[in-house]
Amino acid sequence: MKKTLSVFLAAALAFGMMACSNANTTTPATEAPATEAASAEEVTTEEVTAEAADAETEKAAEVGEGGSEDNEVGEEVSAESSDDAVVITGAGVKTAGTLVMSTNAEFPPYEYHDSATDTGIGDFAGIDVEIAKAIAEKMGCELKIEDIAFDSIVPQVNSGMADMGMAGMTVTEDRKKNVDFSDTYAISRQVIVVKEDSEFVGVEDLAGKRIGVQQGTTGDILASGDKNISEGVERYNKAMEAIQSLSQGMVDAVIVDIEPAKVFVSEVTGLKILDQEYTLEEYAICVKKGNTELLDNINAALAVLKADGTLDAIVDKYINAK
Repeated sequence: MKKTLSVFLAAALAFGMMACSNANTTTPATEAPATEAASAEEVTTEEVTAEAADAETEKAAEVGEGGSEDNEVGEEVSAESSDDAVVITGAGVKTAGTLVMSTNAEFPPYEYHDSATDTGIGDFAGIDVEIAKAIAEKMGCELKIEDIAFDSIVPQVNSGMADMGMAGMTVTEDRKKNVDFSDTYAISRQVIVVKEDSEFVGVEDLAGKRIGVQQGTTGDILASGDKNISEGVERYNKAMEAIQSLSQGMVDAVIVDIEPAKVFVSEVTGLKILDQEYTLEEYAICVKKGNTELLDNINAALAVLKADGTLDAIVDKYINAK
């Protein structure tokens, strides 16, 4: 009996040991696939990361060479932002919301009185009038015009009675000492008007003659500084008065801007313009010296008006269309 029990116990012990042995050997078998899967995931992640890094490197290289599409869009936005940064305001005027312009409305086609031409500013008409109105609109201001003697314009601007002077005014070194000028908005020339039967050909024929000019204008300044004709200069408050004196034989010639000269010759019979010009000149707007706020706004407005064709349209209306 004991022998049988011993055999049974021995068999049971042996079976238990075999079971434990099988359990130990199967555990690595079940863990091994999980370990291999984790390793596969790690490899895949590393490959993706490497590929992404390579892609970023290639993209950076492309940007370095010529810029990416995103970079080009960014540049366009910056350029647009740069354009938008030029803000035109009403700063620099004496009275908020009003731009006061001094002129001498006796200088067609730049400024003159004409009730038949509707510019929305009384009976004032002309190239300068409409350009000034367009500038005022860009500044958010209402334009007001003071019609005074030409040689009083600069003093009035400097005294603050007017914000700007605009009257076919030529930029000269002497004037630049007293006022600041805007960018040029027109190029013109001084010409010589004589009677149709005159034998005058050019500037050299003016020596020793009586020369009519409008007081304070470029024609006056140039003629007065010309030693060959300075002693014979006759000054008038209005250019038309000088032309009438020429027609009546009181002076031998008149020096005046080409565009007004064309108008005067068309209105007064028996006159002509010599082919040889007296001089070239640039027209600009004057402001009180040091008033950079107003000057910057005027220049910004002029730039816009040049770019969008407004300036050309105004000139065509008064000159080229005729």
